[in-house]
Amino acid sequence: MALSLHQAIIPNWLQVLGAVDGLLDKAESFVADGKATEKELLETRLADDMLPLAYQFKSCWTHSHLALLGAREGRFSPDMTPYPEDFASLRDMIATARKTCESASEDELESIAGNDMVFSIGDRFRLDFTVQDFLLSFSNPNIYFHSATAYDILRMKGVEIGKRDYLGAMRIKQSAG
Repeated sequence: MALSLHQAIIPNWLQVLGAVDGLLDKAESFVADGKATEKELLETRLADDMLPLAYQFKSCWTHSHLALLGAREGRFSPDMTPYPEDFASLRDMIATARKTCESASEDELESIAGNDMVFSIGDRFRLDFTVQDFLLSFSNPNIYFHSATAYDILRMKGVEIGKRDYLGAMRIKQSAG
């Protein structure tokens, strides 16, 4: 069975973004229970040369919301603005990303799948893709990387989460009846 670009991307991103929303819930509860401050938790890094938890959440927005906007325009540049420093702003970003994914239709993505797509960082760096290859080989692995890194940071700090929290709502077969 052949999958459309929409089928290969959108349901998975919605699953990831839903799981990320759940991770934000768990992080907020951890802070509310006095186990860390919001600032401390959002600034936690897995390693000194990695960016902190807040950046990981922001990157889930970048590689879904901004990726789809970029696919529509044929151009994507990473958002270099500072990452938010509070849960509420991060939650708003994830809600926006979910809405953007929900608004992407199968017909729209199929109609632009073969279009040229440019990834650039100013005038210093450029990669040329098709929209389909950009979404599948760049944004898709990135959203998984950043959601897994957010999960890992929370686990490292002692937030009570497990694999189900990372997986989110799976699309299980519903029985007829």
